[in-house]
Amino acid sequence: MIKAYDLERLKTKAIEAVVPCQAHKSPAKWPLMINHNPIAPFPSTSNAPKAVLFTRMELTLILNVYGRMVAAGYWRDYGIHSGRDRAVFSIFRRASEMPLYRIIKSPAHAKRQGAWLILGMDGQILKRGQALEPVLKLFERQLLKLAD
Repeated sequence: MIKAYDLERLKTKAIEAVVPCQAHKSPAKWPLMINHNPIAPFPSTSNAPKAVLFTRMELTLILNVYGRMVAAGYWRDYGIHSGRDRAVFSIFRRASEMPLYRIIKSPAHAKRQGAWLILGMDGQILKRGQALEPVLKLFERQLLKLAD
């Protein structure tokens, strides 16, 4: 059990550890303070690689095309995956099968080949580009064929 005298002595020592003695005017002569804090700081996540995500505008463009194809009865389901190097929007005819199309955002390839690409069911690259809207025109052509 801590007595009142011991408590006052601990408070005095704690204050002395924080406030340097008046005899030491320059910081170089201050006594070395040791941190006895038992709580370790949470590891920083700033070094962790960030995930590639779709922006709201990108998702709006993709979901507009998706909605029109669902209304036409050709697509039924979608899935979104975010990784460290790319984000994928997968389009399915049924939920239990391989994706018909995969719209991939890969910022690492933006300068060379284009950040956006559409892969077919067999993994073949159907369209590639720097911006999303021209890449999505591939599906606009399919909608026009369906209307005829």
